[in-house]
Amino acid sequence: MKNECVLITGGTGSFGKTMLHDLLQRGCGEIRIFSRDEEKQDALRNRLRNENVRFYIGDIRDRDSVTRAMAGVNRVFHAAALKQVPSCEFFPLEAVRTNILGSENVIHAAVAAGVRSVVCLSTDKAVMPVNAMGISKAMMEKIAIALARAIGPDAATTISLVRYGNVMYSRGSVIPLFINQIKSRQPITVTEPAMTRFLMPLRDSVALVNHAFTCARQGDLFIRKAAASTIANLVRALAELLGVPNHPVEQIGWRHGEKLYETLATAQELGQSEDMGDYYRICMDGRDLNYRAYFTEGEDETARREDYHSHNTERLDVDKVKALLLTLPEVQAELYAWNKPA
Repeated sequence: MKNECVLITGGTGSFGKTMLHDLLQRGCGEIRIFSRDEEKQDALRNRLRNENVRFYIGDIRDRDSVTRAMAGVNRVFHAAALKQVPSCEFFPLEAVRTNILGSENVIHAAVAAGVRSVVCLSTDKAVMPVNAMGISKAMMEKIAIALARAIGPDAATTISLVRYGNVMYSRGSVIPLFINQIKSRQPITVTEPAMTRFLMPLRDSVALVNHAFTCARQGDLFIRKAAASTIANLVRALAELLGVPNHPVEQIGWRHGEKLYETLATAQELGQSEDMGDYYRICMDGRDLNYRAYFTEGEDETARREDYHSHNTERLDVDKVKALLLTLPEVQAELYAWNKPA
């Protein structure tokens, strides 16, 4: 990586910063952080003080600012997005402008600059979406794949995607929320205890992106297989780790646009996928608008499969959730701060 220049959009977010540290550990030559929040950039700059990290103020909604940051880049890791389900429900057009049109700007700018590889981050909420955030991410996927199909397999730029479930302890996720509620002696607020969610440590999400950079063909979408937990088991695991197993829990009802379980891949997608062990590669549909060649070629693989979702993947019990939580440095730090003598 020492001769590589990598651009991370949304580089001051939880995922972007984790990817940044991974690239630094691997000796990447230059890493560009592109985001619109100058305060977070300044805090990250002062904390790192690393001359290999360059900071670019801009917004993916503005193609000119993206184009300026893209010059001379070898790889792009596109993480910038509006990610909160409730805010996208109330302001859906903002999700369109950032997640759809902004992503198009990033991909077009990368192709124009001759970037070798672009990896775009998606989410399980893009599969059979029921909320504005998921719909906007699903459209981002469609745009990326359509552009990959248009430029073809021999293009200088490879466009690929990764799709993942909940990243544990990422900013705005439930684990830090639940821990803060326990520490402040407030009831833990849950929507529906029976809900299941995929649980993926940040390290696994970074490994997924690196897998895409290494293995992607034009238009590929990669999924990392992941275990899941009910919200009830996650709450109980956190309460037991913090030594308050009987901490009060308040059920507040479903939020806007929530699902009972999340789906990482549909049966139809799995029918055109390659099982790579820890990952699925979902291959790009290479058909064009002339479907005549396909009228006589039925496809029966879908009927023999089921969707891959958080209700039918490996289900973690409380002890297994605790063991997974204890591998997270952030949870270890929370426990140390909670348990250390006054």
